Amino acid sequence: MLQSYDERNAGIKYWVNGVLRHRDEPGISPFDSAVQGGDAVWEGLRVYQGSIFGLEAHLARLRRSATALNFADIPTDDEIIAAVVATLQANNMVDGVHIRLTLTRGVKVTSGMDPRLNQAGPTLIVLAEHKAPVYDTSGLSLITASVRRPGPDVLDPKIHHANLLNSILAKIEATVAGADDALMLDGRGFVAETNATHLFAVINGALVTPTTAACPEGITRQTVLELAEAAGIAAEVRDMSLAEMYSADEVFCTGTMGEIAGVTRIDGRTIGSGQTGELTARIAALYQQHARTHGTQVLS
Repeated sequence: MLQSYDERNAGIKYWVNGVLRHRDEPGISPFDSAVQGGDAVWEGLRVYQGSIFGLEAHLARLRRSATALNFADIPTDDEIIAAVVATLQANNMVDGVHIRLTLTRGVKVTSGMDPRLNQAGPTLIVLAEHKAPVYDTSGLSLITASVRRPGPDVLDPKIHHANLLNSILAKIEATVAGADDALMLDGRGFVAETNATHLFAVINGALVTPTTAACPEGITRQTVLELAEAAGIAAEVRDMSLAEMYSADEVFCTGTMGEIAGVTRIDGRTIGSGQTGELTARIAALYQQHARTHGTQVLS
């Protein structure tokens, strides 16, 4: 699966610390921590008719991650929201928009790993694009990657950091194998998530999703759990093996960029009927309705 390019994004402007630049204009210093070592945290936001779903939760996760990395200075929520609004307004964006929000430790006085070299404050980057949900809702194919998701003993997944190399390596394996994405296991061999999304299975009419022992605490994942409870759909969070995924009645993935998308093949096995299942479609409809009506209005 390769995301399609939207021609409307040819002239977009992005935000870096108060300055809006054309997408072709460089705006990140080679001394920035994100360039030097992937030393940054990020969030993906989606805009629905001028509102952003899960904004408070995303900003809270950004702040927790930056605090865990011991960033000396973190912009306030109001400062970040103002930057997001300015970027959306500069691009005349209201709906069907995905925002990549990145906060780096900032620019260093000289190249090096030591955070004490960061003396200019953080770098806030807001990149907004016209982007519909990126997954094919007719069904995705996954392969299990050899690359594992690290646990907290290696790099705590509660830190939503911008060092995504293990996800990229897993994605490369999936592409070479002709699959849409890669399913990734944790260090114990249990299912963690895909290279980009969380996973749910439907087993005996109930939802089952892996723990977050080796993956981030997803905003969309948590929303699905809450919507399931409200709708009377049983849901369980526990360790899951690959064999359970293979034999599940349905499998779907969740994420801000792709929303809800069914998975119909894993490692050459057909999942359920081989089509996006009824419960997956129901959850997708519940989520889309909820996200469109429960966001934080940022544009009038």
